[in-house]
Amino acid sequence: MIQKIEVNQNYQITQTEIKSIINNFDSINQYIAKGTRNSIKKTTLESGKIATIKSFKIPNIINKFVYRFFRKSKAQRSYEYAENLINSGFKTPYPIAFVENKSVLSFLDSYYFCELVEADLTYRELVEIPTWENREEILKQFTKFTFDLHEAGIEFLDHSPGNTLIKQVGENQYEFYLVDLNRMNFHDSMNFEQRMKNFSRLSPYKEMVEIMAKEYAKLYQKPEQETIDKMWFYTEEFQHKFQLKQARKKKLKALIGKK
Repeated sequence: MIQKIEVNQNYQITQTEIKSIINNFDSINQYIAKGTRNSIKKTTLESGKIATIKSFKIPNIINKFVYRFFRKSKAQRSYEYAENLINSGFKTPYPIAFVENKSVLSFLDSYYFCELVEADLTYRELVEIPTWENREEILKQFTKFTFDLHEAGIEFLDHSPGNTLIKQVGENQYEFYLVDLNRMNFHDSMNFEQRMKNFSRLSPYKEMVEIMAKEYAKLYQKPEQETIDKMWFYTEEFQHKFQLKQARKKKLKALIGKK
């Protein structure tokens, strides 16, 4: 096996410690998220700081070849995009390292290490709990955060409810941290359509979309109703595709169950 370990030189950790954690990854039982595709665990480092490790599953047979020779791994992209965000003045859990395991002809698996951020909530709570304290103000500040990303030409393709951590840092003052970074585009500039489409995954509720659209319209100096209509158009488009996908999955599961 060929193992590549890249460590952030600004962080107090060694390749030896990283390698030890990966070798013992299966025995770490502190899960942040446990999925069929990827898992996230946390562990205490020798420095006393807590790190999260995202394990990316072994890709399918085609991607084993693609990731081995032609494309950066999800772990490497997560690490590099985190550096890009921080260098651009945005927040994300501090990148520590990434690890790739390969064979001569195939890609195996990869891991991304970053510092744990103790958040007060994610965007998901704003969707699921309409009575969340100061919800409208948080949505407005989140919109400003997203506007600033767009102004910097950053298109976060997984801009969805679970991928923004939110910390309250003062009275009516919030900070936003992006996570799950392996799918991002960096543009010289973003047009109105790209900006509005980037909100499509966040909430199925029109009242939330209207709060964000009104705030964005002020920041972008665009007519309010035009901004609401366009943001809602892309939200409905995404929700329609999502529901069709879920229905297909349900149908397939039922067919498999009959066999």
